[in-house]
Amino acid sequence: MLRSFSYLTDHTGFCGTIKNAPSDFVVTEIELPEHLLRDARAESLQKTSEAPLEQSTQCLPPPKKPRTEPPGRCAEGCCGAPRPPQPDPSWAGGHCSASPNKNQHEGEPELKPVLEEAGILDSLLGKPMSELLNKFACDLKDAWDVENNADAGPREFSLGPILDKKNRADLHSAVRQKFPFLVTVTKDNEMIVKGNADYRELSQLVTEKETSDFFKFLDAKLENSTFAFEPDGNKEHRKVVHHFISRKFGKLLETKSFTVTDANEQPNMSILVRFREKSWSRKRSAGGFQGKQDIYTAFTLQKENLETLEAIGFLAAELGVLPSDFSYTGIKDKKAITYQPMVVKKVTPERLKEIGSKMEKKGMRIHNIHSACQHLRLGQLKGNRFDIVVRDLSHHSHDSSADLKERISEAMENVERKGFVNYYGPQRFGQGQNVQTDQIGLALLNEKMVKAVKLFFTPEDTDDPVNNAKRYFLQTEDAKGALVILPEFKVREKMLLRALNRYGVNHEGCTKGWLNIPHSMRIFYVHAYCSKIWNEAASYRLKIYGSEVVEGDLVFSEDNDESVPLNDKVHVVTAPEVSANKYSINQVVLPMVGHSIKYPSNKVGQWYHERLSKDELQMCKFRVSPLQLNIPGCYRPILKNVQNLSYFLEDSEKGIEIEDNHLNESKVSLHISFDLDPSCYATVCLREIMKCDF
Repeated sequence: MLRSFSYLTDHTGFCGTIKNAPSDFVVTEIELPEHLLRDARAESLQKTSEAPLEQSTQCLPPPKKPRTEPPGRCAEGCCGAPRPPQPDPSWAGGHCSASPNKNQHEGEPELKPVLEEAGILDSLLGKPMSELLNKFACDLKDAWDVENNADAGPREFSLGPILDKKNRADLHSAVRQKFPFLVTVTKDNEMIVKGNADYRELSQLVTEKETSDFFKFLDAKLENSTFAFEPDGNKEHRKVVHHFISRKFGKLLETKSFTVTDANEQPNMSILVRFREKSWSRKRSAGGFQGKQDIYTAFTLQKENLETLEAIGFLAAELGVLPSDFSYTGIKDKKAITYQPMVVKKVTPERLKEIGSKMEKKGMRIHNIHSACQHLRLGQLKGNRFDIVVRDLSHHSHDSSADLKERISEAMENVERKGFVNYYGPQRFGQGQNVQTDQIGLALLNEKMVKAVKLFFTPEDTDDPVNNAKRYFLQTEDAKGALVILPEFKVREKMLLRALNRYGVNHEGCTKGWLNIPHSMRIFYVHAYCSKIWNEAASYRLKIYGSEVVEGDLVFSEDNDESVPLNDKVHVVTAPEVSANKYSINQVVLPMVGHSIKYPSNKVGQWYHERLSKDELQMCKFRVSPLQLNIPGCYRPILKNVQNLSYFLEDSEKGIEIEDNHLNESKVSLHISFDLDPSCYATVCLREIMKCDF
């Protein structure tokens, strides 16, 4: 798939083989620290919820009560905390709840998370800028506290350009945690801080402390958590609060009032808030919300010589659940030993532990089993760590150099400094298969359902039960007979065959067959086609323009403001910006084709139109309504950098590191380790290093 594509660097490279054995290619997912610490952060928020506001924000006045307190309600702090609301079981947040903790003991270190956030701000911004931010926050809050203050409108404070993506993400989080009444946005790498209008509006309805706790709960985004406002006997006032949350956060949150017992042991009412789930609207009954909570179990899957989807098929068949009940953040190599976090729905930790020995016989091990409160999401992956052995080292046939070690050193330094072209790797397309996944994706996009099914069942040139079943089906169209032959773990194939047996192998039957496969698997094939087009576009872009930024290129603003549409974050480079060298090639992105993306306004944009026309696709065609597939498109950087690169040479026979400059090529192996961002391929990075196609 990459043989004719461009390289970024100009070193000579060297030859070698990879994946001689699974242990030669080890992949370990790197989870985001924020994801790993999220439960701890939620717990910290609970512990600080009773701290006085001037402590938790370090600059604000004591909490005020802008609203009229209902009759009989205890004034805050005068007679102890009220009991927490007792909702019906369907609102149970479990240990993931971010509701204020009313039972905190005296002497607990309430300020530790706040001090940690302050320390992060000092380290990321420097003490002087951190103090200026603190002063801005105090001044803004003071202006808000003055009624009818003319200066209380929109205010902004610039933190200056923050070029490092990770530092920007850390700053967004640290600012929101220390100052919940502020929001942060990024404009061309410049971070802007301004007042949160929603925070200000809510603070006019409830106490300052409740407002602060609510926005911390909102920022934590724990899917099964709940938040409780203080007991409130004023029905009209509760209605106003309900309406505010519905108006501002209705797509994300839902609210309900419950009877509670206040500090005076009197019945009262309180508003509880929780995050919505997409399926909840279908699960509601006439009596309210469904009581049963889903069970989630997290674990680390170690697999060897297995595709990710194949491994999930084995697990699903053994556990009696659907493959769609598993969540994960990426597809891992087959010819490798890989480690990746997963979460499975409807399965308890005890049940998962029971199948451990059976899965070992399939090439899998299950580690670190524990309860979870939600599925994994794509944004929770920081990247992957690769530990790779390259064997059979030699010079390229056209290379007359006698010093292989120098060639290796030159290649490593070059790629570490300049990076590599961010192609999708060959495993994205089914490396070595007679029919590759992008061909199936194109057939689905063209709504050629029968063709897509036949491509899907095209066998490989081997004599085994799986390929024999595929061969039998294509020859006879006997779906029922193919089902008998096909092994149980081939979940996707069985789902499709069951539908074909019921509805027939015509256009309608094949459409229903594809619908019988989970959405995530259906769209996998379409994404493979989109990835192929992106690879071709990247190679074309580098061939005609090289590594210089040119007019009409697209650059992406990494603005974390989710209210800003994706296309508004993409900027078309102008001629004056090219002359001023405003952007680097590392900031240039190319679109993944879809119905809602911009195309470059140079020759590359024209190339996209011609390439898609060749495949009988138009720009508006990236919706396949019969299969419920919607492909809006996205953007991908042309280049990527490698992190934490290290390597050494080893004598393959003696297993000792080599330090001298004279290598006996046939007996030497290269051990190389590096980190890559999500959706980057180690084989592509190695291709750039070695100047070899795999």
